[in-house]
Amino acid sequence: MSTTSVIVIVVAVVVVVLVAGAWLLMRKQREHQRAEAESIRDRAAEQEFEVDQREARAEEIAARSRAAKAEGEAKAAQAEQLAQQADVHRSDAADSRADLDKERERADEVDPDTKSGP
Repeated sequence: MSTTSVIVIVVAVVVVVLVAGAWLLMRKQREHQRAEAESIRDRAAEQEFEVDQREARAEEIAARSRAAKAEGEAKAAQAEQLAQQADVHRSDAADSRADLDKERERADEVDPDTKSGP
């Protein structure tokens, strides 16, 4: 064999060994990435229950908030209605007081003992 043939064979063997080594390294790296991805998925699955609970708690609190707001609005409407009723009663009482004062004035006018003379 000639020196050129030996060099070509050696270079070819080195290239084949390098390609095979690179292929094995890439394969091992992919397996490592797959294992890492599986680990990440497992941790995510473990956290899913806790996240679901947090979401449920948030929705429960939001529902209670809406109920409290509705109750507050109902109480405000009731308070407004009571305030209007109080205004009507105040007005009626003021009218009654004015009528009562007129009756007393009239009684004083009719009563000879309360008349003040000129």
